[in-house]
Amino acid sequence: MGIGELYLQEVRKRIAKDRAQAEKALAQVKDEELAWQPTADSNSLAILLQHLGGNLISRWTDFLTTDGEKPNRDRDGEFEAHALSRDELLDIWDRGHACFEQCLATLTEADLAKTVHIRAEPHTVIEAIERSVSHTAQHIGQMVYLAKCIRGEGWKTITIPKKPRG
Repeated sequence: MGIGELYLQEVRKRIAKDRAQAEKALAQVKDEELAWQPTADSNSLAILLQHLGGNLISRWTDFLTTDGEKPNRDRDGEFEAHALSRDELLDIWDRGHACFEQCLATLTEADLAKTVHIRAEPHTVIEAIERSVSHTAQHIGQMVYLAKCIRGEGWKTITIPKKPRG
């Protein structure tokens, strides 16, 4: 197996791990808490689900052949509160991840040095992957933090728990 195939394998593992972490955090939040915002200008979990799903769908649909910023994407609308149910929000999230995962499954080592465009700016496939993984991880961190704030004392650790003091 070449270094490119190892890289693609590692990316697939990373996005699956990050996705699982977000979903464990979301599982601790009640449906009505998905729209909670710490301030009026902050993102809620619902907004982050809309945005990440929309971003991944746009970036990874026809990845090698079209610009990653699709003309039908309403990026600004992803940051507006919509009265969507948990199921509807998770459908957007799932569709975005399915796009990303299906595309990654088709990429080969030879594809990694190809050029793709995002907002008309050229990127190697590796750059586009790294951009997407970093962007998604950043927002997943926000999601975990929001869920932890919402749950407060009732938060159940989703990673390695701290050792008790004393």
